[in-house]
Amino acid sequence: MQEFLSHGYAETSMDRVASCAGVSKATVYSHFQDKQGLFKALIEKLAQERFHSVFGTTPLKGNPKVVLRRLALKALNEMLDDEEYRAFNRVLIGESGRFPELAQFCVGSLIKPAIDILSQYLATYPELKIADTEATAMLLVSSLTQFVMIQETMHGKNLIPMESERFIDALIDLILKPVSCEL
Repeated sequence: MQEFLSHGYAETSMDRVASCAGVSKATVYSHFQDKQGLFKALIEKLAQERFHSVFGTTPLKGNPKVVLRRLALKALNEMLDDEEYRAFNRVLIGESGRFPELAQFCVGSLIKPAIDILSQYLATYPELKIADTEATAMLLVSSLTQFVMIQETMHGKNLIPMESERFIDALIDLILKPVSCEL
């Protein structure tokens, strides 16, 4: 992982990966077909760890305001507290133009499962009157990742200081408050 974080995907060599791991290049290739296979394995590992840490292993149940707030706070705190995760995202974003398949793999491994589970959860509460649960789930996930991008990656926390809890409370209120507007 450190080689990718230090040099980016394109500039990371399997020789350096093997050297840093203290194994032969042949050993690395025996476990991973190529550099892309290694990178995808890292994405999968990160995605599984993050997903299980945030969502756990039991189905989502309970008051949507409580459940969504708990999930959002857990996800946001993990993203904010994990510099390696943020550095990995910078590498993915930086390399996505040249290696779109890796970025798509990340979306499929990390972001889509979160959107799917949130969409299914929201659909179990028809009283919320959410017309498009998938889009709503994507709004939630995208808002959290963008908050981290603005506050940490782009160093905006000094220009737009905002506590995580304040952001999450406003976001959950937007999602769950029914809007009544007569024009």
